[in-house]
Amino acid sequence: MNRNAGVAVELTEPVENRPWRSEDGPRPTVWSWPAGDRPALYVWSRGRWRYAPVHARQDWQDRTVYQVAVDLDGSTSVVARSYTWPQPGLRVAHRSRSQPSSSGPPVLAARGGAARIDGAGA
Repeated sequence: MNRNAGVAVELTEPVENRPWRSEDGPRPTVWSWPAGDRPALYVWSRGRWRYAPVHARQDWQDRTVYQVAVDLDGSTSVVARSYTWPQPGLRVAHRSRSQPSSSGPPVLAARGGAARIDGAGA
């Protein structure tokens, strides 16, 4: 049981989102962050909050879906899962300082003799 603004809320495990299909409308826009600065969620599973780094955010026509890597049972076996946001079994663990990119992962590019990270589309 979780307390939210003084009200008891029974937590349930979040429901996975199914993969996109053409009948869902336009393809979702997929966003990603640099590997060293990904946001993360907590996923409620088996009575505990499990840390889950975000691999991608998908902006569907009618919803937002987060693809995460999560150890659902504490065994250290990490699996990929996609969850619609928001729902009670998900919480923000931390945000990213970086802007996401919709054109692939940031590319390390040398400019002016110094290396810097470029985030195309950010």
